[in-house]
Amino acid sequence: MKEDGDAYHPEVVSRCFRRAVKAAKLPEINLHDLRHTHATLALRAGIHPKVVSERLGHATGSITLDTYSHAIPAMHEEEEALIAQLVFAEKTAPRATL
Repeated sequence: MKEDGDAYHPEVVSRCFRRAVKAAKLPEINLHDLRHTHATLALRAGIHPKVVSERLGHATGSITLDTYSHAIPAMHEEEEALIAQLVFAEKTAPRATL
Protein backbone atom coordinates (compact mmCIF):
# COMPACT_ATOMS: atom_id res chain seq x y z
CA MET A 1 0.00 0.00 0.00
CA LYS A 2 1.08 3.51 -0.69
CA GLU A 3 1.42 5.98 2.15
CA ASP A 4 -1.94 7.49 1.17
CA GLY A 5 -3.62 4.06 1.52
CA ASP A 6 -4.06 3.45 -2.21
CA ALA A 7 -2.92 0.18 -3.70
CA TYR A 8 -0.07 0.02 -6.17
CA HIS A 9 -0.88 -0.95 -9.74
CA PRO A 10 -0.18 -4.68 -10.16
CA GLU A 11 2.40 -4.04 -12.86
CA VAL A 12 4.39 -1.81 -10.51
CA VAL A 13 4.49 -4.62 -7.96
CA SER A 14 5.47 -7.15 -10.64
CA ARG A 15 8.23 -4.89 -11.92
CA CYS A 16 9.66 -4.46 -8.40
CA PHE A 17 9.49 -8.21 -7.88
CA ARG A 18 11.33 -8.91 -11.16
CA ARG A 19 14.08 -6.47 -10.15
CA ALA A 20 14.45 -8.12 -6.75
CA VAL A 21 14.65 -11.59 -8.33
CA LYS A 22 17.29 -10.39 -10.78
CA ALA A 23 19.28 -8.60 -8.05
CA ALA A 24 19.24 -11.79 -5.96
CA LYS A 25 20.45 -13.75 -9.03
CA LEU A 26 17.54 -16.16 -8.74
CA PRO A 27 15.97 -18.02 -11.65
CA GLU A 28 13.29 -16.05 -13.46
CA ILE A 29 9.94 -16.46 -11.76
CA ASN A 30 6.86 -14.27 -11.69
CA LEU A 31 4.55 -13.49 -8.83
CA HIS A 32 1.82 -15.78 -10.12
CA ASP A 33 4.30 -18.66 -10.08
CA LEU A 34 4.76 -18.02 -6.35
CA ARG A 35 1.01 -18.42 -5.89
CA HIS A 36 1.14 -21.87 -7.50
CA THR A 37 4.23 -22.79 -5.50
CA HIS A 38 2.55 -21.78 -2.25
CA ALA A 39 -0.58 -23.81 -3.03
CA THR A 40 1.39 -26.88 -4.09
CA LEU A 41 3.68 -26.82 -1.05
CA ALA A 42 0.77 -26.21 1.32
CA LEU A 43 -1.20 -29.17 -0.03
CA ARG A 44 1.85 -31.45 0.00
CA ALA A 45 2.44 -30.43 3.62
CA GLY A 46 -1.03 -31.69 4.46
CA ILE A 47 -2.81 -28.37 4.86
CA HIS A 48 -6.50 -28.99 4.26
CA PRO A 49 -7.63 -28.04 0.71
CA LYS A 50 -10.38 -25.85 2.20
CA VAL A 51 -7.76 -23.72 3.98
CA VAL A 52 -5.63 -23.48 0.84
CA SER A 53 -8.72 -22.56 -1.16
CA GLU A 54 -9.52 -19.73 1.24
CA ARG A 55 -5.93 -18.46 1.13
CA LEU A 56 -6.01 -18.39 -2.66
CA GLY A 57 -9.39 -16.71 -2.74
CA HIS A 58 -11.02 -19.45 -4.80
CA ALA A 59 -14.81 -19.39 -4.89
CA THR A 60 -14.98 -23.09 -4.03
CA GLY A 61 -12.70 -25.81 -2.75
CA SER A 62 -13.36 -27.79 -5.92
CA ILE A 63 -11.51 -25.16 -7.96
CA THR A 64 -8.46 -25.71 -5.77
CA LEU A 65 -8.75 -29.49 -5.96
CA ASP A 66 -9.24 -29.43 -9.73
CA THR A 67 -6.16 -27.26 -10.16
CA TYR A 68 -3.84 -28.79 -7.57
CA SER A 69 -4.94 -32.41 -7.11
CA HIS A 70 -1.56 -33.52 -8.48
CA ALA A 71 -0.01 -32.01 -5.35
CA ILE A 72 -1.89 -34.27 -2.96
CA PRO A 73 -0.03 -37.59 -2.98
CA ALA A 74 -2.54 -39.20 -0.63
CA MET A 75 -5.29 -38.73 -3.22
CA HIS A 76 -3.36 -40.83 -5.72
CA GLU A 77 -2.41 -43.44 -3.14
CA GLU A 78 -6.04 -43.82 -2.05
CA GLU A 79 -7.16 -44.12 -5.67
CA GLU A 80 -4.54 -46.78 -6.40
CA ALA A 81 -5.55 -48.73 -3.29
CA LEU A 82 -9.23 -48.66 -4.29
CA ILE A 83 -8.43 -49.84 -7.81
CA ALA A 84 -6.26 -52.64 -6.41
CA GLN A 85 -9.10 -53.72 -4.10
CA LEU A 86 -11.55 -53.80 -7.01
CA VAL A 87 -9.21 -55.82 -9.21
CA PHE A 88 -8.39 -58.24 -6.38
CA ALA A 89 -12.07 -58.63 -5.46
CA GLU A 90 -12.97 -59.36 -9.09
CA LYS A 91 -10.26 -62.02 -9.39
CA THR A 92 -11.25 -63.80 -6.17
CA ALA A 93 -15.03 -63.53 -6.39
CA PRO A 94 -16.79 -66.76 -7.24
CA ARG A 95 -18.17 -66.88 -10.77
CA ALA A 96 -21.91 -67.22 -11.15
CA THR A 97 -23.03 -70.22 -13.13
CA LEU A 98 -26.20 -70.36 -15.11
